[in-house]
Amino acid sequence: MTESLSRLELFAADLKEEVRIKCQPETGTPPLQAEAFTSVALEHLIEHNEASDGTLCAWEDQARGRTPAAKLSAWSLSGDGATLDLFVTLYLNEDAPTLVTRADTEQQFKLLRGFLRRALDGWHTKLEPSFPVFEAARQIYEAREALTTARLFLLTDGVVKSVEIEQEQIEGLELRYVMWDLDKLSRLQVGEREVIELDFVNAYGGPVPALETADATGEYRTFLAFLPAPVLARIYGEHGQRLLERNVRAFLQAKGKINKGLQKTLQDEPHRFLAYNNGLCCTAASVEVDAKSDGHVRLRAVRDFQIVNGGQTTASIFHALKREKTDVGHVVVQVKLTVLTNPERVADIVPLISKYANSQNKVNAADFSANGRFHLELEKLSRTVWAPAVSGLDRGTHWYYERARGSYLDDKMRQGTPARIRDWEKQNPSIQKFTKTDLAKYEQLWAGLPHLVCRGAEKNFIQLAQRHEDEGEPVVDVNYFKQVVAKMILFKAALRLAPKDSGSLRAQAVAYTVAWLVEKSGRRIDLNQLWERQSVPETLAAALTSVGAKALAYIKALPGNPTEAAKKEETWQKFHSTPIALDAPWERALGAHAFVAPRSDLEAVEREWDRARQSLLSDQRTIMGLAVRMGRDYPPNSGGWIVGQVAALTWKQLQMKPGFGPKKVRQIVTLFSAATER
Repeated sequence: MTESLSRLELFAADLKEEVRIKCQPETGTPPLQAEAFTSVALEHLIEHNEASDGTLCAWEDQARGRTPAAKLSAWSLSGDGATLDLFVTLYLNEDAPTLVTRADTEQQFKLLRGFLRRALDGWHTKLEPSFPVFEAARQIYEAREALTTARLFLLTDGVVKSVEIEQEQIEGLELRYVMWDLDKLSRLQVGEREVIELDFVNAYGGPVPALETADATGEYRTFLAFLPAPVLARIYGEHGQRLLERNVRAFLQAKGKINKGLQKTLQDEPHRFLAYNNGLCCTAASVEVDAKSDGHVRLRAVRDFQIVNGGQTTASIFHALKREKTDVGHVVVQVKLTVLTNPERVADIVPLISKYANSQNKVNAADFSANGRFHLELEKLSRTVWAPAVSGLDRGTHWYYERARGSYLDDKMRQGTPARIRDWEKQNPSIQKFTKTDLAKYEQLWAGLPHLVCRGAEKNFIQLAQRHEDEGEPVVDVNYFKQVVAKMILFKAALRLAPKDSGSLRAQAVAYTVAWLVEKSGRRIDLNQLWERQSVPETLAAALTSVGAKALAYIKALPGNPTEAAKKEETWQKFHSTPIALDAPWERALGAHAFVAPRSDLEAVEREWDRARQSLLSDQRTIMGLAVRMGRDYPPNSGGWIVGQVAALTWKQLQMKPGFGPKKVRQIVTLFSAATER
């Protein structure tokens, strides 16, 4: 067995397990496995900028007279209505990688085109608003005049034998066919991506004049070039969002003031575009040049070309040319191209280039948060904190935070032998793996924002990152990590206990269920108890079941499309105020205080003091006696103090105690905290 095949088989097994977990088959009626696979595949594509968004919509219909057979698994329409992504899934659910024939590939694309034709013909007018594909069909029909490009995606867990299909076109609409099979998804998972190479000489009308300079350290070379707008539009048309993989965000559409201004200049004063626009900031791994004197060169080719700032300019030119039919023949765009000498520094330097180069649209910390300290610290804790064993025969396990997609599979493969891989999997079960979008879901539900969760994984993650910027990031320590896991345990329990007839509304019903209970409890659901048990108590499970039934009935009764309605704040607020009778025993699952993560180190110490001192109020040992018992140090000149008397002090009283400074206070808190964990 070759190494590549071994990786493919391992990836296939990991992917199948991920689909199984998303289905949650323990009880109730899970969503179709194909729908779960679609969700998993979309998460992969969105994370790597191969797709910008995707709304699930599992639906298929046979031909009816002149109406073609059709199928749709997910869809996404850009904000300006110019670009449409349609997804169709072929899920085989085989234990080993299985070939997909050319005929099957062509059939899936044909079904997807069938849906597109139906939508463009106004087929939604024959449907009830609650029908699964109504919203997709309606929005596509209403955007038909603005629509210029439709990308048709095939998602499959098989291995496509051939992608040379007959690519039928629809008049007035550019169709692009994109295939993501098991092999291609596995390469995406481990960080492989298609490198963009631009051959200006042979493909784009000739070399591009530029000026070159290098920094004194030799760390990078910089070229200042002037690129004709038609060439730039063609490059964007061929490569799309992949040009922006290292950009801090994708195209913001033509709604903002900046992008509307770009469109106006292109239409009314194209000769002034160069004067008005700041141009592009780009990077490349290497370049081929024809050198002249005094720094003058001609760019013949660039490898691994990326636009790290200027996506707005690029996409605006493309859409002006394709949608508005604007003549951009006389428009020129300035380009600053940075070529880093050391490829290993790309991951460090390029994000900073993107951040500091951006001056036309505000860049928030949310755009960079996935690689921030918050996520890095959470990742470290997930590798070191052991969850309690649920029985005397079990070993402890890790709850694995996969900050960077693919790290779980990479860590597993690095174990080497099959025996070591099995041991590693026992310590890091895949059912206890969670991603940054999962984290965002648990945190947003705890904050009482289920309508944002219903808007989709990536959009919700961005909202969480924005909230972190506005309110400050929580302090990531062991307590916070345990509470995140407890929120995950709560969510998974709600998912497992969801009504059997939830169907396609299961995700929305579960989100509303968890958020309602969290709000009802005043955020007092005892997360420490959930962590210690690694499960929810029966009283809390009963409450989840009761609220789940009410949430599903409420969402089903929403007018129009329930999936879309669940995304609105007013929908959630109405359910939030809905009285639901619960048995009194559910309150046994509540703690004495609300579980709200501190936003600073000092606040975290205060919270820990308020928690730790409660169980030591009657302790008559001395501080020295407690420290000796714990095998820890104690603050100087405090050994004779009685533990219970110190525990009786409030946080402010502890800070004001004579002779106490910040260091001594922290020592006392650490000692008391350790005593309560024994």
